[in-house]
Amino acid sequence: MLKAAVILFLITLIPGLELRASIPAGFFGGEYVAADLPWPLVVLICVISNILIGAGVFFLIHPVIRLFRHIDWLDRLLERTLDRAQRKLRPNVEKYGFLGLALFIGIPLPMTGAYTGAMGAYTLGMSRRKFLAANALGVCIAAVCVTAICLLIRAGVDLPFFQFLIKQQ
Repeated sequence: MLKAAVILFLITLIPGLELRASIPAGFFGGEYVAADLPWPLVVLICVISNILIGAGVFFLIHPVIRLFRHIDWLDRLLERTLDRAQRKLRPNVEKYGFLGLALFIGIPLPMTGAYTGAMGAYTLGMSRRKFLAANALGVCIAAVCVTAICLLIRAGVDLPFFQFLIKQQ
């Protein structure tokens, strides 16, 4: 059981995928991931992991920026990454504020999760408190969406949309 929880945590660490990949892995991943874990525990592990990842990125980004400023190629890479996160996030935050960030994090698509949300919130000067609340809400929104799809697939519901998500045997 501990091994499965660690594997889910490690899958959640993958930038751009996060719980969008770890919840399906927990549902359908085979004996190493979902051996002993009921689906509510899979979701709980993935949600907590994803919330912690967003918070960790937000709190560590300032020291990382200071360190990367001393190495030219890392500084350029960081600038591009932060600029892209800010460009993706700014319209949502300007239009909807705190909820814009939560929805951005919660959209269950690649490159719209806690990593990008944390970097964008930092570059936009969002307070820690607002970010942490938006991060938790956004991760929960994503978890509900992904879990609902996984439960429908597990129940045998066959919608045309699912053909993009799973491969037919």
